[in-house]
Amino acid sequence: MPLNVEKAWNSMDCPRRVAVLGASGSIGGNALDVIRSSNGKLLADVLSVHSDIAKLVELAKIHHPSTVVITNEKADRSLLSELPKSTEILFGQDGLNAVVRRNEIDIVLLAIVGGAGLRSAWNALEAGKMVALANKESLVMGGSLIMELAQEKGGQILPVDSEHSAIYQCLLSRRFDCNSPFSSHKPRTWIVNEEVERLILTASGGPFRTWSRSELRRATVADALTHPTWNMGRKITIDSATMMNKALEIIEARWLFNVSSDKIQVVVHPESIVHSMVEFVDGAIIAQLSPPDMRLPIQLALYDVRRLQGTTRRLDWSQMTTFHFIPPDPERFPAISLGLEVAKVGGTAGVVVNAANEVAVDAFLNGRLSFDRITTACQKILENHQFEIKPTLERLFQLDAWARKETEIWISD
Repeated sequence: MPLNVEKAWNSMDCPRRVAVLGASGSIGGNALDVIRSSNGKLLADVLSVHSDIAKLVELAKIHHPSTVVITNEKADRSLLSELPKSTEILFGQDGLNAVVRRNEIDIVLLAIVGGAGLRSAWNALEAGKMVALANKESLVMGGSLIMELAQEKGGQILPVDSEHSAIYQCLLSRRFDCNSPFSSHKPRTWIVNEEVERLILTASGGPFRTWSRSELRRATVADALTHPTWNMGRKITIDSATMMNKALEIIEARWLFNVSSDKIQVVVHPESIVHSMVEFVDGAIIAQLSPPDMRLPIQLALYDVRRLQGTTRRLDWSQMTTFHFIPPDPERFPAISLGLEVAKVGGTAGVVVNAANEVAVDAFLNGRLSFDRITTACQKILENHQFEIKPTLERLFQLDAWARKETEIWISD
């Protein structure tokens, strides 16, 4: 790796054009903050939102994208006239499919929430793009297919989730089983070599870290949305409260780093300073630490692992700091065991659990399901589905629809 990364970056063709999918969400907002502070090295060339056109107009006036995409074709279009006249407007999944394949797009930052991101990830990787992945559901649903596609087409995946970015950074302290993990023009082969003992994902524990099982049964939506560390969207905040978010991250890590489930461990770390760790076979553990700020892993991905000055907060080592690490309670948070099970069996298990969870979370947010039954719903739908070890992409979408329907029936019974 060049010693002068700033010089190496400046020697490349600039600016690097980014498609920000999910621009109105928290990850999208942080990504645009990184782009805005890049001094022209990064440009937000494409912005997509689901239906928040007012926010899209606001962002377009700041970033002047060549194209915007509204995925909800039924969204109110009355504000579209306020977009810059030169901005192209596309709609629906077809619009996303088109923009992520464009030659002029260098990086696709995928921050769409939920299973809806799989199509965009597939199209971007099929076009050989670099994907800065914040949509863990893509790998949860179709991990083996996604990784095989990236390998075949020369696409690249750089993790944006703070935990997986941390693991990636820890692994870069050692060698990969590919020629060069720093090469920006060769596909990265995500293979953990024989030196690695386990990947350790940290979890904040969410708002219910100390709640009893009886208290969890009475948890309200307001309780669950009060996250002690991160400011995130509603769905991911509920996932953090059930620790289903960590279950999904286990599955994501299994595919992203090509490890078996028995090499993945979760530990609760309430301070959210240690974002994850890698333990090596000699007992050494390397950790990545930083204040909880998503701009750091986003910047690292958008700059293709180059470390440049950024706007993220710094740790104040002049103040006394204490870190706690606590094993998760499997009885109060069964999602962890469920995630390990799904990571172990692979196949169609991930798409079914993800779909069931999305429906169950929505039902909880709308007062139709108690908090403690969210993970139970996922377990039941998983048990009742016809498991397949090697599904096609279209089969995954069929099972996604099936699981959503079955979960609704289970909730209504």
